[in-house]
Parts: sequence; C-alpha cells; structure tokens
Amino acid sequence: MSRVISIVNQKGGVGKTTTSINLAAGLAEMGHLVLLVDMDPQGNASSGLGLSKEQFSHGLYEALAKQKRFSDVVVDTPHQNLRLVPSNSNLAGANIELVDMEAREHQLKYLLDEARHAYDYIIIDCPPSLGLLTINALVASDEILIPVQAEYYALEGLGQLLETVGLVKEHICPDVEIVGAVLTMYDKRTRLSEDIMMELYKYFPNNIFRSVIPRSVRLAEAPSFGQSIFHYEPRGRAAKAYRKLAEELHSCGL
Repeated sequence: MSRVISIVNQKGGVGKTTTSINLAAGLAEMGHLVLLVDMDPQGNASSGLGLSKEQFSHGLYEALAKQKRFSDVVVDTPHQNLRLVPSNSNLAGANIELVDMEAREHQLKYLLDEARHAYDYIIIDCPPSLGLLTINALVASDEILIPVQAEYYALEGLGQLLETVGLVKEHICPDVEIVGAVLTMYDKRTRLSEDIMMELYKYFPNNIFRSVIPRSVRLAEAPSFGQSIFHYEPRGRAAKAYRKLAEELHSCGL
C-alpha cells in the first residue's frame, strides 16, 4: 500500500511545486514507483516535467467530474518510475462543481483508493489556497509535508494552515498526520534564514526535516526547461538536497 503525501502551503512562492516535482523524482530515482498528482489548476507540476497542458485533452478534472476513469488520465513522464496525473485550467471549476456533490471532500480519496496498490508513493501538489481542492487532497492523504520559505513573511498564515489541518483531522480524516516541514530557498550566508529555522521549531518542535533546500538559480531555471533538478543539474547542490529529503522521508516511514 502506498503512502499518500500532500505538499501543502496556501502561501504562494514557497517552493511547493518545486518540492512536489523534485521529491517525486527523487523517490523515483531511488527505485520507488511514484505517482505525482497535479492538483493545481495552473498545472505547473505538469509543465515542470515537460508536459504541456495543451497536449492533454483530459486530466484530473475529468476524473473528478466522472467523465474519465482515473487510470485513463495517468500519463508517463521523462523519469523512469514516475507517472503523472496532469492538470489543466478546467480544474479551476472543480471548486464550484464539487460543492454540490455528495461526500464532496472525499472525491479525490475515492479516485486514489483505486490506484494505491500500484504505487509506493503518491505525491499531491496542492494549489496555493485552502479551498475544496486542497481539502480533498488532505482527506486523501496519509501525511502532509509543508514547505516553508526562508524569508520574513514565510510564517504568515502557517497558523491558519495548521488550524485547517486540525479541523480535517477532527471532523473528516482523523488519521492524517503532518510528516514535517522542510525549509526551502535557504541561504546559509544570511542571519534571516537561521532565524526562520529557529522560529519554525515553535510550530514543529519534532517535525522539521534535517534536509534543507538551498536557494539555487539552477533549481529556479529547471522548470522552464521542463525538467526536474535530477535531469537539469543532477550533481548540483539542489539535487543533493532533494535526494537527501527523499531518503529522509522514506526512512521516517519505515
């Protein structure tokens, strides 16, 4: 049975999609069978792996809307062992359409339950909001990973996110847990990065990954070439950091 992990932070620009892509690719590089679910209507996880939204006539939205079977919207990626459920702009309408569905918070869970047997990991890249799409991702997940940018306003809204997770645990899905927070865009030369790390311990005293993702021009460039960091600069600092994060995440589930 696979581990289903949502990458969540309602604050944009924190490295959420970058972490989703490269954590999934890192786990696949280790030999695990991985499914990456692009839950963001912007489709950046799809394009970040070199898969244009325009080349797919259907994706996650069509599965949620019951127009396609879930297995029919899963596609291959350039990475061995890594498959993708792509997103397109249609998914933006799902927030509205899901409202009238019975068990609306469970629709993604129902889809993933069909696929769990086929993968070791299912990674969900959530949209930068706490709407119904993100709630569906949380309910479908076993674990939640929260990327936090090493900058002054990074911790704003973190309390709201933790409150939402708490409500999901209390009312819908008591078994979902926060596996941890990972610091992104970290610059060891600045005092600010150290301060943010210390502040994080107040929120996650026992759940901060030792792996830290560095600020990296090459990491920022990789999506524009439709590549994970493992294909774009496999021996660079960022690839080493995501490789270490994948190993750490895997070991904490053993």
